[in-house]
Amino acid sequence: MIKIAWHPIYAHPLPEGHRFPMLKYELIPEQLLHEGTIEQENLFSPLPVSEENILLTHDQGYWEQLKNLTLPLKEQRRIGFPLNVQLIERELRITQGTIDGTRFAQQNGIAFNVAGGTHHAGSNWGEGFCLLNDQAISANYLLNNKLAYRILIIDLDVHQGNGTAEIFKNEDRVFTFSMHGDKNFPFRKEISNLDVPLDDNLQDEEYLNLLEINLKKAFEKSQPDFIFYLSGVDVLATDKLGKLGLTKQGCKERDRMVLQTCKTKNIPVQVSMGGGYSTEIKDIVDAHCNTYRLAFDLFN
Repeated sequence: MIKIAWHPIYAHPLPEGHRFPMLKYELIPEQLLHEGTIEQENLFSPLPVSEENILLTHDQGYWEQLKNLTLPLKEQRRIGFPLNVQLIERELRITQGTIDGTRFAQQNGIAFNVAGGTHHAGSNWGEGFCLLNDQAISANYLLNNKLAYRILIIDLDVHQGNGTAEIFKNEDRVFTFSMHGDKNFPFRKEISNLDVPLDDNLQDEEYLNLLEINLKKAFEKSQPDFIFYLSGVDVLATDKLGKLGLTKQGCKERDRMVLQTCKTKNIPVQVSMGGGYSTEIKDIVDAHCNTYRLAFDLFN
């Protein structure tokens, strides 16, 4: 059975000005249940991640400042909102949801986290609404416990996975692949193993052609036995922050290419949702739900 990490705290309201994007964390599982794509037993509620697993990836000093809510205001501004206890707990549960998802993926081929994709968090910083890097922590969990030996992280959010690239810059067992807006946030990019910078307003056909070429390259170079996929839908033309020109169908084909490759090669994949900031919440939710619909078609 395909398992999906979700907890009510995922939809914890952020400070004024940031609440709208949080609605999707309630609406995605509601929509999938309503239409019959999933059933209640597909969902599981993760516990908070352990400090031991956090410290496989993040510096202790940074983690202590997060935990104790003593991160300097300048660093909180870099994250994008002031810290509070609920936001820390939310991040801890999201991260454990991704770790749990790795085990479910190894059993069932694929697993999801309704949240996650917190790829801007580096080893000693938070940024762009990301406090802890869920997929990086989970990758190190797998390596540390000898549950995987060569990992590929496919990051197709419109923003570069700069934190993930920094964390694994000296780790040969993890291959980082990011396709992202060249002139978009973060404006100081890190160096992934494979970076594909994209021009503004890029359309479906050119995007998918680039993905086909570089997805093949990433698999050939990494030879993975586990995959993380960050499936942000901020690549849509309707996205307020994305600057690309993909249609919903183009975004769906992007997901099909990634998930079909994982299925064909019989490599387990954990999927975290990443960004989505379209003006209409229905566009965000429908594009994310397409990822689940495809997975249930391919892996069930």
